[in-house]
Amino acid sequence: MIRIGPAGWKYKDWEGVVYPKPKPRGFDELEYLSQYFDAIEINTSYYGAPRPAAAANWVRSIGGNQRFKFSAKLFHSFTHERKPAPNDEKEFKDGIAPLVESEKLGALLVQFPWSFKSSPENREYLIDLQKRFREYPLVVEVRHSSWLDEQILDLLSELGVGICNIDQPLFHRSVKPAAHVTASVGYVRLHGRNYKQWFSKDADVRERYDHLYSLDELHPWLTRAKQIAEDTTDTYVVTNNHYIGKAVVNALEIASILKREPVPVPPPLLDSYPELREFSR
Repeated sequence: MIRIGPAGWKYKDWEGVVYPKPKPRGFDELEYLSQYFDAIEINTSYYGAPRPAAAANWVRSIGGNQRFKFSAKLFHSFTHERKPAPNDEKEFKDGIAPLVESEKLGALLVQFPWSFKSSPENREYLIDLQKRFREYPLVVEVRHSSWLDEQILDLLSELGVGICNIDQPLFHRSVKPAAHVTASVGYVRLHGRNYKQWFSKDADVRERYDHLYSLDELHPWLTRAKQIAEDTTDTYVVTNNHYIGKAVVNALEIASILKREPVPVPPPLLDSYPELREFSR
């Protein structure tokens, strides 16, 4: 099973591009997207524990698609500051409980920054984090190549922790494209290749993800996704180049190519990206 979808769904710049504008009364963005995708990555959980009521609403929104599953990013106090408050763990677990209880949580993504390098101390921290969240299907995203050592990959396998294969602008000791598998869950995350904005201290966070993958850029990742899927139960391919709906465009292209057939496309998206017509059912 390869599940494909974008990272997030609440973006102002998707209105009139991915979503209709004006939106009909009672319009539910998540329900709308679940008609086109089998997965979406929850990125708001990186900024704080979801409210249980909100998570329960998410489950209801995607009820029309039985194949659908979420992945969710772990709260940044565990991954970036690495100094979680005493109640952070309980609040986070309570927040995602509706996803777990409904069997709609496919992966919990533990995303570390480039500055998190492999060291005895950091490896111990990762092992401790696995112990704290072992009840979930964990996937770790590291961005520094010091982690891509056979012994560390073996350690992740022993821990049952998946590894996220990422596409990103490359610089000194960045993690390069790969097809690693260390658990029953496989993960691919495409961040875009906006070199100019990615490293700019003045760039708006949205601009860092302003990149539309060409088909030539996507094809190696399609090969990797199929390779990963051969050794996993579930594989997630997440497009994080969300600026002005580009993540949705590339996710639909990936889905169409992998399925070898046209796919449904949100009508407003065809007006903004007419190149999608060759993939549209």
